[in-house]
Amino acid sequence: MPFSLHPHFLARMQRLLGDEYPGFLASYEQPPTSGLRVNTIKLSAAQFRAISPCALKELAWCPSGFLIMPGAAQAPPTDGNDLGTCSPGKHPYHAAGLYYLQDPSAMAAAEVLAPRPGEKVLDLSAAPGGKSTHLAALMQNQGLLVANEIHPQRAWDLAENLERCGVQIAAITNETPARLAEYFGAFFDRVLVDAPCSGEGMFRKSEAARREWQPEMPAACAARQSAILEQAARLLRPGGRLAYTTCTFAPEEDEAVIGRFLSAHPEFSLLPIQVEGGAFAPAHPEWTDDYAQLPLAQAARLWPHHLDGEGHFIALLQKDPHAAAQPAASAISAARLSRPIRQLVESFCAHTLDGDMTSLAASGRLAVVGTYLYLLPEALPDLEKQTGRPLKVLHPGWWLGTLKKERFEPSHALALGLSAADARHTHAISSRGGSAAAYLRGETFSSPAPDGWTLVMIDGFPLGWGRCVKGQLKNHYPHGLRQHTR
Repeated sequence: MPFSLHPHFLARMQRLLGDEYPGFLASYEQPPTSGLRVNTIKLSAAQFRAISPCALKELAWCPSGFLIMPGAAQAPPTDGNDLGTCSPGKHPYHAAGLYYLQDPSAMAAAEVLAPRPGEKVLDLSAAPGGKSTHLAALMQNQGLLVANEIHPQRAWDLAENLERCGVQIAAITNETPARLAEYFGAFFDRVLVDAPCSGEGMFRKSEAARREWQPEMPAACAARQSAILEQAARLLRPGGRLAYTTCTFAPEEDEAVIGRFLSAHPEFSLLPIQVEGGAFAPAHPEWTDDYAQLPLAQAARLWPHHLDGEGHFIALLQKDPHAAAQPAASAISAARLSRPIRQLVESFCAHTLDGDMTSLAASGRLAVVGTYLYLLPEALPDLEKQTGRPLKVLHPGWWLGTLKKERFEPSHALALGLSAADARHTHAISSRGGSAAAYLRGETFSSPAPDGWTLVMIDGFPLGWGRCVKGQLKNHYPHGLRQHTR
């Protein structure tokens, strides 16, 4: 084994797994897996495979998910100005949001929850955004996704990933589960609880997880997980579904948390989780002291010695459709824009956007927060209603841009949420050669486009904005995202 594991952890896993323990232990001799999930908001999995910079292997549990084969990164041809040896995280397709780098096992949660277009969905512990972007893709960017993260800095990481993936339907909050339950009530069709855990399933990938683990951690995490799950139950409408997931092997945090919850909430039932090919194993009610009689085997465990991925646990719960209805928030209409602001937005749309996007200024869902202009998701309730203090909201919807003195400046989020057909003027660059690297560094280009905002396209997909002035395309790729390769 290339690293040491806590002897208490190893003893417990040997006791639980029995004859399977040697295979489990041997998995730690293997390198960790790397996964890539195609962002189907922008293209299909088949379309991506045709242009993929990596060699990929399909995953049984996620149609848009793939295992990245080792040593398969491909770099654009060298011409003295390229991206160099191009790992998947540095390729311009990643910057364009065509895919999200994610552990293969982590892709299972959103697939199990299976949200549908038009639904109201909550990701309760959403950072860094892998599961939120997956939920939005399954929803086909239709409906409402509330992506919440309690830690402020991680919430901004979440916002960046949602922006890169072109998610238009997300409201990003920075709140406790209890505060969300106070505001929304039994509002959501589906809730994802990716519970903070002891991280045992990540030991192969994370030296920090191995170093920080202590024998008392699972019990402490379980108490916190149960408290979060109680609030999540308040947020789910009758008939709605809730997915509870961890990346740990500890029964205290997995079967025991679900068993305790089901015992306290007879209005909830556990739904079976099945995956074609038998990649997932059933959970183990016999690993708990008090809940062995419950049907906990309908939950699923993902083992690193059974599949190409790390360790996870998933339970899918449904609230009784006839459960007592609890008060829930109701949707509101956005306030009307002032005449000067409307004129700025209409002017921008007329000169920059095309197709269906030209009617953006007439949308009844535009709202201004400070100097930021947003398109609010459908069914979004009033996030500032008077119930003590307003919710902490990073973005209440799709951030379209910033209102400045006598002008409107489009956001990077707007660029990455558009398609080629949405822009009146585009500037094409290729992933092969030096133009992509130059743009990502912030360099200026010559362009025949007329003066004004131009959508920069990488192989037909939006990468960011440029502003043409007298034949020069001034680079508006965000400074904080620029790749400095020299």
